[in-house]
Order: sequence, then C-alpha cells, then structure tokens
Amino acid sequence: MERRVAERLRSALGPLGLEAHAFKVGWYNAVLQPAFHLPYPDDTLAFVILSTPSMFDKALKPFVNKERLKIIRDPVDQCVSHHLSRVKEKFPDQRVDVMFDYEMLPSRKPKFLAQTAAHVAGAAYYYQRKDVKLDPWGKKKIFGVCIHPKYGGWFAIRGLLLFPDIQVPFLEQPTPVDCVSTEEKRIELLEQFNFHWQDGRYRDIIEVKERYSEEQKAYFATPPAERFRLLGLSQETQ
Repeated sequence: MERRVAERLRSALGPLGLEAHAFKVGWYNAVLQPAFHLPYPDDTLAFVILSTPSMFDKALKPFVNKERLKIIRDPVDQCVSHHLSRVKEKFPDQRVDVMFDYEMLPSRKPKFLAQTAAHVAGAAYYYQRKDVKLDPWGKKKIFGVCIHPKYGGWFAIRGLLLFPDIQVPFLEQPTPVDCVSTEEKRIELLEQFNFHWQDGRYRDIIEVKERYSEEQKAYFATPPAERFRLLGLSQETQ
C-alpha cells in the first residue's frame, strides 16, 4: 500500500520540484518529548514533503502567473498549499491530513518539527550539537540543521501528508545519508549555520548537484514584504 501511495505522490509532486519521503509516525514520536508527538497511532503512514531548487521555476513562477490575483499571503506557502491540496484529490477514498511547516498550535509550538521528520524519513540528515564529540561552544545556544545528500542546504521542508487510515507495521526505516561525516566538517557546518547563516555558506558544506538560481537566491534574500514586487505582484495584492 505504501508503495502505491508513494508512486502516486511522486508522479504528482516530482514535476513540481517537490519530493515525498515516507515514514511511520512512531519513528517520529520515538525521538521527541510527548509535547511534540503527532496524535496518530505509531504505524500510521506519513510523508515529509521537501522543495528542491527546481521548485521555484517548476511550481512557484507558474503558480504566481496563474493565480496572480488570488495571492494574499506568502506566495511560496500559498503555492505549496495549493499543490498539496490538489494532491489530496488524488486519494478520494482516503483521509489525508496536511500539516505545513509554518503552522502553529494554540500553544505557539509548531505543529511538527520539520527537521526531525526529514531525518526519520531518511530524506536529509539532521546535524545537531550531539553529533559533535568535542563541543567547542560552551554555553552558547546551537541550533541544528538538515543537509540533503544531493542538494546540501539548498532545499526546504514544506509539510507533512498523513494517511490516518493506512497502517504500515512492516515499513522499514531508511537511514539518512551522513554526508557531513567528519568532526571538523560538522563543526564548520554548525558554526556557519548558527553564526553566519545570512551568507548561505553552510548550504555548500558538501558538493551539491543543484543549487538555487541567482533569481531564487535574490528572492529568498529579500525581506518577505518586498518579495511580492520581485514576482511582479503589487503591494495591493498583499
């Protein structure tokens, strides 16, 4: 069952520059405190959805051109929401729940922890402070970051698709590719991400097969309120 769902998702999302990676809710819940658990049985089938560098040209720009007058919030969020809603229609006999990376619970906690989901699904390796043996940071707060084996840091985690009626007790958990395998490189990665994230160097911590175009880099480097202008949208639309 998981294979059929995965194939249908990949045929729908792949041409848009989006990836779908399967996992069991239990894998995710097992590594988190109860406050962050997803409220589904452990064997529930879920997919974490990533955007790759090609999403900008394959999905976002066509969406903006077509839906120009209907864009009232962040264009990327609205584009992903639009396409994942359409994917739900491909499963008319299944309940499909969608969670987006920007959604919050009433407690102001995120609905799901995106990087943990990507790691347990084997989509990207979530490098954290605990992955460094000789910690050089003392009392500093150090945030972790996911690295994709193909795109490095040139990708984003956009949402989850959950299939509450599909239980997959025999699904085997993939191991994420440990592509930043040396102590020195892991320290360099976490240093760059935590203290120099604006320059984006952490994204190229490994040799990548594809990265954001110059146009896309400019878009994401622009303050959100000014991005509408880059896409040819008026401020009134916003």
